[in-house]
Amino acid sequence: MLEKLPDGLWATRYVGERFPGSPLVADRPGLADGANCQLFAYEVLRLFGFDPPDLRSSELWTDAEFTERVAVACPLDLVLFNADQDAWGAHVGVCAGEDQILHLCAEVGYPTVWSWQDFKDRKRYGTLVGIKRVVRRLNEPPQPPAA
Repeated sequence: MLEKLPDGLWATRYVGERFPGSPLVADRPGLADGANCQLFAYEVLRLFGFDPPDLRSSELWTDAEFTERVAVACPLDLVLFNADQDAWGAHVGVCAGEDQILHLCAEVGYPTVWSWQDFKDRKRYGTLVGIKRVVRRLNEPPQPPAA
């Protein structure tokens, strides 16, 4: 998965004010002006044909329309980390392989790949809140709600 990413993606700067729903993103979408972890993760998934919701982490965790909770991460699943089990303010990354999580954080400033242990070793990210799988693809017609 990582080798399929465009070179320019690796130059994305961490900009905390550029989050899903931010006026900064509405005026200038994409990653050229930087992104926070969620915006970055969603744009990565869009490169692979997925249609992630533009939600903040706590909304993402409760979402059941675009995503589902899974117990084991597969490539292109979203992973949420925090200092505790609270999804509010959780950090979002993308599973890139067996022990690889692609993410964008303020600590590094640019996209990086960490292992599960790298997250566990940091108090700020030491708890896995959970794993979400995006179930909707781009250009897929919306499904009617289940009765």
